Amino acid sequence: MKRAREVRTAGEWNSLSAIDSVTLDAQERYRRRIVLTGERGTVFMLDLPRATALRDGDALVLDDGAFIRVAGRPEPLVEVAAADGHALARLGWHLGNRHVEVQIVGDRLRIRRDHVIEEMLRGLGARLTPVEAPFDPEPGAYAHDALHV
Repeated sequence: MKRAREVRTAGEWNSLSAIDSVTLDAQERYRRRIVLTGERGTVFMLDLPRATALRDGDALVLDDGAFIRVAGRPEPLVEVAAADGHALARLGWHLGNRHVEVQIVGDRLRIRRDHVIEEMLRGLGARLTPVEAPFDPEPGAYAHDALHV
């Protein structure tokens, strides 16, 4: 069986050279070892030295040097906007205080849909917009791959 033991981050490889792709949600993209099947039927073992947060656009490098593109599966998310930077920082603090995974997208935040958290954010003045998109939350401050942004 083919093995993927290396990850190339988006921008560090030519995406046109991918021989296949795997589409995974955010939880499925935090992996160390698993057998995966690409959209075109390539079966391979992901065999990394430690669990790694794979991001949309990354590549898995097979033993023969071929690339498998990692694609983020769209998930039900909510985009959080605020009146200004101060208000957005305040919202971010409240999300972090509740250990909610957050993706930063420009001047907005994205989180997984959660009616309780959404109600809290509305009460704090946030503007919320439901979206379907790949979710790439910020890695934790102590994550081994925290610099993989």
